[in-house]
Amino acid sequence: MIYDKQRISNALKAVKSKNTAPEILLRKALRSFGIIGCRLHWNKAPGKPDIAFPSRKIAIFVHGCFWHRCPYCKQKEPQTNVDFWNDKFRKTKERDRKTEESLYQLGWKVIIIWECQINENVDYCIEVIKKIYNSGN
Repeated sequence: MIYDKQRISNALKAVKSKNTAPEILLRKALRSFGIIGCRLHWNKAPGKPDIAFPSRKIAIFVHGCFWHRCPYCKQKEPQTNVDFWNDKFRKTKERDRKTEESLYQLGWKVIIIWECQINENVDYCIEVIKKIYNSGN
C-alpha cells in the first residue's frame, strides 16, 4: 500500500502544467497554418492562457481530459481517495469557469481545446481557432 501511494505521488509530481505534448502539437500546427505571434502562458491575462493573442484578445486553453473532466472522452473516476479527487476536480472546474468569466468581461474570446480533440484531429482544432482568429480582422 505504501508503495502504491509513493508510485502515485511520483506520477502526479511528473505531470506538467506547461508545454505538454498536446499543447506543443497544437502550437506546431498553428505555426504550420501561418497563425503566428502568440504569447505562451501570458500572465497579463486572467488564468495565464496556454496560448494568447493579446492584440486580438483571444485566449486558448489546452485542457487535459483527466484534470479538467473532459465532456467528450469521459475519463474514469479515481477509485481511491474519492473525496479528495472530487474536491480537486470541483475546484478545477470552478477555477476554469471564473477564468473564462473574467476574460469575457475584459472582451476576450476564449477557446477551450481538449487534449483528446488535439489527438484525434488537430486540423479541426486549427479550423476552429482560424475562424475566431480571422473574425478579428
